[in-house]
Parts: sequence; structure tokens; C-alpha cells
Amino acid sequence: MEKERIETGIPGLDKLIEGGFIKGSTILLCGSTGTGKTIFSCQFLWHGLQNGENGVYITLEEDKESIIRCAQDFGWDFKKYIAEKKLIVESLFPSSMEEIKDVIRDLVRRIDAKRFVLDSLSVATMGWKESESIPIIRRAIFDLAKTLKDLKVTSILISEIPEGENKLSRLGVEEFVVDGIIRLHYLEYAVGGIPRSLIIRKMRRTRHGTDIYPFEITSKGIVVKKG
Repeated sequence: MEKERIETGIPGLDKLIEGGFIKGSTILLCGSTGTGKTIFSCQFLWHGLQNGENGVYITLEEDKESIIRCAQDFGWDFKKYIAEKKLIVESLFPSSMEEIKDVIRDLVRRIDAKRFVLDSLSVATMGWKESESIPIIRRAIFDLAKTLKDLKVTSILISEIPEGENKLSRLGVEEFVVDGIIRLHYLEYAVGGIPRSLIIRKMRRTRHGTDIYPFEITSKGIVVKKG
């Protein structure tokens, strides 16, 4: 049975993952500050909006106006689609994972969203300590992923990685629950003049590229170059 895919909206990426993300999948997008995670996520939502797919962006780190301004810098008029009730950008300061899931359900159902971004999973799990029971933590994150699958949205969960660390998530369990992992890198002294690159660490049910792929942030967003 052929798997239905949706285009990411990132030029050069889809050909590395058999045409796009599998519809309804959950992707962990990780990287340190300044690697392009917010731009990637806004570009993903913008491409959906251009193809009739409503979107929701929940930020736990910034005010929603910052996200709207980031999009506007690349010519992506989020305000237009918010006014048309095709896009929701929401700032949230939750007290629990249950509250996050409740808000996600409400917002996604409100506009029948097909694409979703949570910025970030790192903040969502901030209340947990690494010393806590791994099964409990893993279960909570699994329940979040299941909520997204039940809603039939294709999702990006942003994971903020401290500079210099080689892990994929704050607690080290998040990556086992998601369907795919894309890690963004920034090298201050890059050979060839392109400091940013990405690696596709995991993509279930997909034959994906395994190289390190340089990418540029242009006036129109992220463009992945040949590895």
C-alpha cells in the first residue's frame, strides 16, 4: 500500500525522504540556537497554507508576534491566514502536559488543521528531571504523540539542544517516540562557506538520505543543497 506523503515546503529536502513526510507523522526537529528551527517550522506551515492545509503553531518560548514577524521576514503573511481562520499562532504557558494536549486538541479541531508545530518540546518537558522514572516520562511523551496521531495532523516538535551537546533531546527519550528526526547544525568556521547543515537521523517507513546536507537561509527561506 502506497504511503501518502505531504511536501515539507523545504526545497531540496523532499527528494531525500521519498517526496515528503508521511501524512500524520510526528517529526522531531532538533538543533541549537540559531540553526533555523523556527524558520523551518514556519516554512512547513506556510507551504501547507499554500496548498489548502490549515495549520497551528504553539509556542511555549516566545510571544506569538515574534513568530509572525519571523514569518513576515521571508514574505510569509501569517496575519492574512490568521484573519481567514486558516492559521492559529498561540503563545502558551502551560502547567502540565495535559494542559498542552487539551489546547492542541481544541486549536487543531477549531480550524481542522492538517499541520502542527510545537515550539518547543524541550520547554514542555522542563518540569521533569532526568532522575525521574524513564517509563513515566516516555509514556507522557508517547501520549502526546498519540494525541497528534489521533488528530491526524502532520507535526513538527522542536527540540532545543544546548551548544556543543551531541544528544537529540533534553531527556534522551523523546527521539524513541517520534516517527522522524532531523537535526540542524551550525558550524561557525565551515568549509565551503555554508555554515548550516542537516542530518536525517531517522524517518520511519522511508528510505532517506544519510549524508550531511548543507543548507542556506535565503530571502525565501531554507534551501537544502546537494550533499
